Amino acid sequence: MDSDIRLSYAGLLKNHFGLIAAAYLAVFTGNLGQSFFIGLFRTDISEYLNISAGEFGSIYAVITMISGFLVMHFGPKIDWIAPRRYVLSVLIVLTIGVLMLTLSPWWGLCVFGLGLQRLCGQGLMTHFGSTLAGREFSTNRGKALGLVTLGMPTGEIILPPIIALMAVSFSWQQVWWSILAVLIGLWALLILFVDWPPAPRQKNEHKQHKDAGPSPTRDLRFWLLLPMLMVLPITLTGIFIYQAQMTKDLLASPTTYALALTGLGIARFPGALLGGRWIDEYGATTLAKLYLIPFALALLIAATVGGDMGIWILMLGAGTALGMSSPIGDTLLVRLWGRDHLGQVRSLKSAFLVFSTGIAPAFLGFMIDAGVTFQSILLGMLTFLIMAWILAQGPIKEAHQSSEI
Repeated sequence: MDSDIRLSYAGLLKNHFGLIAAAYLAVFTGNLGQSFFIGLFRTDISEYLNISAGEFGSIYAVITMISGFLVMHFGPKIDWIAPRRYVLSVLIVLTIGVLMLTLSPWWGLCVFGLGLQRLCGQGLMTHFGSTLAGREFSTNRGKALGLVTLGMPTGEIILPPIIALMAVSFSWQQVWWSILAVLIGLWALLILFVDWPPAPRQKNEHKQHKDAGPSPTRDLRFWLLLPMLMVLPITLTGIFIYQAQMTKDLLASPTTYALALTGLGIARFPGALLGGRWIDEYGATTLAKLYLIPFALALLIAATVGGDMGIWILMLGAGTALGMSSPIGDTLLVRLWGRDHLGQVRSLKSAFLVFSTGIAPAFLGFMIDAGVTFQSILLGMLTFLIMAWILAQGPIKEAHQSSEI
């Protein structure tokens, strides 16, 4: 745990560099299992497995849903397994997944390897990084989570051009191996030299008091808060998947969308850094009532104005809100259920996010097939956002009254 002294970002990095670096690298490593990263190799993987785009999509949806269930099983173990041992185990399984996908001559093992990457990348690595930062910091929790959250947009910004440059001279398998080798080297340094904290609970304590711990799925506060925590991933998944239809309906250029998507990644940086600072200064509950406003306004403007300007406003508003969302959400979970159980509660949140982002594209696909315009879809997203915000006000109020910080 950090001290009761409120630190600047520079002071936080100076005093707790090893812990912040480990949590940040975990979130960055999680990019290897994210959809944007795997999507860059979708054609290569499909050709390697000799499957069509539709077959790849079906396989991807199935392994994504399975990984969501597995996160609910393996995610809570971070509450009683020492962090260094936990992340080393996840890294080993992630490495096995990459090697299986890129080396195995058997179709089934390749798909299994891809599933391990989704589980350990998108699921457990990201879960580990955010849980570690949220649990080990109190007074400076907002800033710590803000810094750690940057691991994902950093990957979204730097990995695509790196991959594009490497693809000129190397095969797609060699690109994967090179990126993985660099990450393993960085992890070796952190695992050997960082002063890792212990687990908050012991395994025997977990077994003895399993029934006495929190059960979020039987807690109304969890279900009321969950839609607000999921609104950004759900809506943005639909926007990303159906961006061609969106730009067509909004009379915008696909080139503008590509540039604005980079703008979204860049906008996450000030969103995360300012959000983390404001959480520590004004409280997560105050920010929780306000952070969705940029995205709400962006949805309204994009639906009514459209054009290239509408796309830019939509992406920048989404990026700003997205940067704040993870620090705010994780801080609320700590305040409502305590740091010792953050792994359990957050793993449930992560699992539901995986499920919802798997279902959202199918739902929007049916709407588009039915002739619903993307302007109407964006307004529907805005309605969903408002309803989710209203439902969350009760849990936010309880979190404000909680003594956990």
